[in-house]
Amino acid sequence: MIKLNEIFEADGRSIPLNGEFDSRYEAVVEAFIENYRREDEVGSAVSAVVDGETVVDVWGGWKDGARLHEWQRDTLVCMMSVSKGITGLAFNLLIDRGLIDVDAPVARYWPEFGVNGKEHLPVRYILDHRAGLPVLEKPLWPGAMFDREAMCNALAEQAPLWTPGTVAAYHVHTQGFLLGEIMRRVTGKTIGPFLRDEIARPLNADYMIGAMSERDQARCAEVMPNMNAKLFAAREAERDTLRARAFVQNPAEPWPTTLNSGRWRECELASGNGHGNARSVARIYGTFARGGELGGVRIASPATIEAMITEQHNMTELLQDRPYHQALGILLNTPEAVYMGPNPRAYGHHGIGGSIGFADPDARVGFGYSINKMHSVGTNGPRAARLIAALYSSL
Repeated sequence: MIKLNEIFEADGRSIPLNGEFDSRYEAVVEAFIENYRREDEVGSAVSAVVDGETVVDVWGGWKDGARLHEWQRDTLVCMMSVSKGITGLAFNLLIDRGLIDVDAPVARYWPEFGVNGKEHLPVRYILDHRAGLPVLEKPLWPGAMFDREAMCNALAEQAPLWTPGTVAAYHVHTQGFLLGEIMRRVTGKTIGPFLRDEIARPLNADYMIGAMSERDQARCAEVMPNMNAKLFAAREAERDTLRARAFVQNPAEPWPTTLNSGRWRECELASGNGHGNARSVARIYGTFARGGELGGVRIASPATIEAMITEQHNMTELLQDRPYHQALGILLNTPEAVYMGPNPRAYGHHGIGGSIGFADPDARVGFGYSINKMHSVGTNGPRAARLIAALYSSL
């Protein structure tokens, strides 16, 4: 492995660059540097695991918008909806262990949920965004998204907005609450503790959802949302769309304040507030890419992984009007919305602003990319695409 500890020039600035990489994957490092020269990059990291071996682990730039603190090896950042994919992987472990039947009604595990037309709604529809519960029909107070119990109770009482199974709509916040409550009813743990005990610690992966300690929060990079992104702009720019209604429960303060607050980092919002880095996400997906085992640690069986990545539908979902090849809790490669390389069986999830994690079972690749300065485009963007293209050119 080639060690990096150097400075490169970009846009009149001297940018710190650190990490290590296999010489065969130098193109990924070159693409990483090119992102700083061509895009609005402040701080970031990229990592790739190929057949269980880390071949790229590189980070650079700064943790903060003022560019006073360099991005470190252990820097964490909120990767936004990358956490949906990690949550999906964790939930599928319950299926792997026979604790959950995806075709059983949610009410089998969560009896209070089985009212108002949801008596027979299967777990499968929660995992693939067809449950008809993308927003709360009767909005709670601003900031209610920090109250897991209140969100779960409201979702349990609500009727679906349409017949479950007929329409896909991105459950941008609600999916994490729904999956987390099912998991709690079955295991006694919500997604954050379950992820820590069953995936993160066994794999030595520095990724967490909620309950961040002060020490971990001190490692966090400043998140800089791009307010031109449709999801961030919806609260002010739209009124009656699903997108706008999804954010009524969010706090009233500006997004940059919310996303960098202790309250955000400490709550469990499994659909969006996972904190980690490229290395941890690549390691998790690298494990699933090779049949669920890495370094003698088995997380899931190959059969469960194959069932997980079976396409459930390919619809244009209503909340963001985007096409998705949707599997069980994770997305399949959908180049027009979320690019994961050339292989259609690649799967994972992106986060608003540019972060992404995915596995490619055919190339046996796990990939992670984490950023703090977000872009506004609707896809996972040119920065990730440049890195992914360079990775595959090196295989």
